[in-house]
Parts: sequence; structure tokens; C-alpha cells
Amino acid sequence: PGSSPSFRLWPTADRDFSLAQAARMAISAEAADARQFEPVLLNQAQNKLADARELIDREQYPKAQRLLEQAAVDAQLAAARSQTERAKQAVAEINRSIENLQNRLEMDEQ
Repeated sequence: PGSSPSFRLWPTADRDFSLAQAARMAISAEAADARQFEPVLLNQAQNKLADARELIDREQYPKAQRLLEQAAVDAQLAAARSQTERAKQAVAEINRSIENLQNRLEMDEQ
């Protein structure tokens, strides 16, 4: 009759982040170009993920859970900031195209 740890390796509630969930979030952040736009935040997420793995191996589940939650938040923030930056770049490109078209129209009118 051993006691089960409070940490879960699978999601059991909204607040419980599994190792797999946190790793997926870090992968998603990389897919959102976080390596380019938010490398420090992405590295923090990946480091916390690695530290959490070590804590799980040492059965320090509450500490691992906190690190997994932090890693997930860092990864989500890195992804969101990267997506925002990509959107800003797309808007800037569209604005340049509009400006070029306006300049052409003005030249054609002259």
C-alpha cells in the first residue's frame, strides 16, 4: 500500500501538465519560429523541461509539476510572441505592396 505521488505523467485536470504536454508545447513554439523570434524564452522552456525530467527520475514530483507548468507557459508565450512578430512582418509587407501600387497609380495618372 504505497501512496501515489501527486504528480501525474498524464493530464488529470486543467492544472496538471504532463511531460508530453509540455514537450508538445515546446515543439509547437519551435514550429512557430520561436527559435528565430524568441530564442531565450524557448531555451528557458526547454531547460525547464529537461530539469523536470530529472526531477521525475528522482521522484520529486511536486517540483517537477511546477517546472512543467512553467515550461508550458514559457513555450506558449514564445509561440504567441513569434506568431505576433510574423503577423507584424506580414502586415508590413502588405503595406509596402499597397504603397507600391499607389505609387504606380499616381505615376500612371501623370
